[in-house]
Amino acid sequence: MRYKTPLRMGAALCIALLLHALAARAQERFSLFVGSDPKTVERMVELAGLRAGETVIDLGSGDGRVVLAAAQANPSVRGIGVDIDAKLVKEASLKAQELGLSERVRFEHRNAFDADLSQVDVIFMWFFPELMRLVRVKILEQARPGTRVVAPLWGFGSWSPDAVVKEPAEVSLWVVPAKVGGYWSWRLRAGGVERDYAAVFEQRFQGLEGVVRAGNRHGIFHDLKLHGDQVSFVLMMTLQDLGFTRHEFSGRVNGDTIQGAVKITLPPKSNEEDEELESVVLPWQAQRSATSAFFAPTGVDVR
Repeated sequence: MRYKTPLRMGAALCIALLLHALAARAQERFSLFVGSDPKTVERMVELAGLRAGETVIDLGSGDGRVVLAAAQANPSVRGIGVDIDAKLVKEASLKAQELGLSERVRFEHRNAFDADLSQVDVIFMWFFPELMRLVRVKILEQARPGTRVVAPLWGFGSWSPDAVVKEPAEVSLWVVPAKVGGYWSWRLRAGGVERDYAAVFEQRFQGLEGVVRAGNRHGIFHDLKLHGDQVSFVLMMTLQDLGFTRHEFSGRVNGDTIQGAVKITLPPKSNEEDEELESVVLPWQAQRSATSAFFAPTGVDVR
């Protein structure tokens, strides 16, 4: 992991400027290795929340201390370290052998941009800010939804972390969100009538907004939450021939499908104030679509 201790930040910044100038000429970006403070490593591993059987990777693993700490923290965790410096890769591999971890940990002489992120559960990293921003694109494209990313000090630009701890050094956690943005459709039976729903979601990292059409009525989703591959939201809208209805959706995103359940609270059947509202819970499956009926002509009869 590429990281600089606070005592060396002044010199590190000078080095960073020099490297930046060299990188601009060479059209390459890299970070100088300085070993992380043990307390920072401990906090990174703790924030990752390692689970049994998981695989972690450290991009820019240096002498391997983060990967080795993760493997020591959980006896079933497997680790991969990736570094562009062959000497550091050899040093880390020898250390893994000394600690008896070589069966679960390996180090690769590889560019971070060439690392396979598709099968890991946790990504550790620390690079200069420009490189962090460049690697962000790779992570969001290749890592599985729900993958946790842990890095100290600097972040990923406009991608806000899901959690931050401040001591002994600032360490942040990001959870890779599923790709929900776009057009989705589903069908539900409520009040004895089958209805088609056409939704449009706009996504910015883990942030979601959405609108929907059911029949010739349009509504806005509220309380949208996206955490990894888990999504939930609320819809309150007036349905034709039924009235004002509340939907509470929750499900798991799996590529072009969302599977879960929806709780539908139906409007009262009378004007009695103390009438208990009827709710039903139905299976819910949404399918991604190339086009959306949301944009179909509505007409003027929207009563």
